[in-house]
Amino acid sequence: MEFRIERSALTDAVAWAARVLPTRSPVPVLGGLLLEAADGRLSISGLDYEASARIEVAAETVRAGKVLVMGRRLLDVCKVLPEKVVECAVEGSRFSLASDGARFGLSVLPFDDYPALPSLPEVLGAVDAEEFAAAVAHVAVAAGRDDTLPTLTGIRLALDGDTMTLAATDRYRFAVRTLSWKPGRDGVSADVVVSARRLTEIARSFGRGGTVSLALDGGSAGFELAGTRTTVRLLDGRLPRHDKLFTLTGAVTAETDRAPLVEAVKRVAVVAEGGSPLQLAFSEGSVLLQAGYEDDVASQRLPAVLEGAEDLTVAFNPAYLMDALGSFDASVIRFELMGPGQRAMVTGRPAAGDAQPDGGRPAHQHLLMSARPLV
Repeated sequence: MEFRIERSALTDAVAWAARVLPTRSPVPVLGGLLLEAADGRLSISGLDYEASARIEVAAETVRAGKVLVMGRRLLDVCKVLPEKVVECAVEGSRFSLASDGARFGLSVLPFDDYPALPSLPEVLGAVDAEEFAAAVAHVAVAAGRDDTLPTLTGIRLALDGDTMTLAATDRYRFAVRTLSWKPGRDGVSADVVVSARRLTEIARSFGRGGTVSLALDGGSAGFELAGTRTTVRLLDGRLPRHDKLFTLTGAVTAETDRAPLVEAVKRVAVVAEGGSPLQLAFSEGSVLLQAGYEDDVASQRLPAVLEGAEDLTVAFNPAYLMDALGSFDASVIRFELMGPGQRAMVTGRPAAGDAQPDGGRPAHQHLLMSARPLV
């Protein structure tokens, strides 16, 4: 095996495939990346028990072949190589990389214990890469972090006609995002749960844009885009439905500009320690943000519009509120409030003069449980 490739192209491809490699594994070869060169192309693939990744890039093939080497060590080497053409070859029991006078030799791993890369499930349709990545980021902040409740660490991916719904919850907050996609045939439907961490990594790798092919079967989800392919094992179980939770009959509504609110929450939350909540006291024309811990206090007043009540005070976990606000890019934040200690819906809307969404519920909704206000 022998090939030549630009250093930046090799580094990017190795970094992309290495994302799925396990940090620790009882099977050492799972820390390896499989490099295969043939017909002017280089494919690099890696896998663990939960996910797999494969990327294909152009490379000058001198001698076709394949090699298995430790992936993270290969990535470390690629990062420090000179920014020149890299000459790569298998020489006996070593894989050599040479560029502009620098030369490295890496031990070759045996193929015997290396599992076959899983095949891509059935392709069901396609979705815009940038829109999908943004939607995953919107809901991933609400996914659980407790591995003892694995289903809650996932993102629900539901398909119904030409609508895709992504949702995540850790029982204290619930984020939902809908977007359009293009099913490959009529009657496509699915309802699965994918690891939020894995799906976030996959979505971030789509930064180049384009159209992502989405594939699903009973045990895995697959994504393919412009020479890259990745699969991830589905999580068992189902996330709770959000329909009834998101119905807030008789809610009081409040609106305020998002950017000043984000800055005010960051500022006031500095003194919110020990699990103390951040309070929002809405009244006619303004909202007063307050937080305190022991003898330390902070407050800031902002313009706001309140409808449905003369005044209303609610409080939130500052970190949860910040996560929710940070997931929106709308100019104005809208709260639907049921009262202290009850559900509160956060959505966004464009400012006057900006493009307005179509009728119906917003595509992006974030439900929070409010805490009791400060005494």
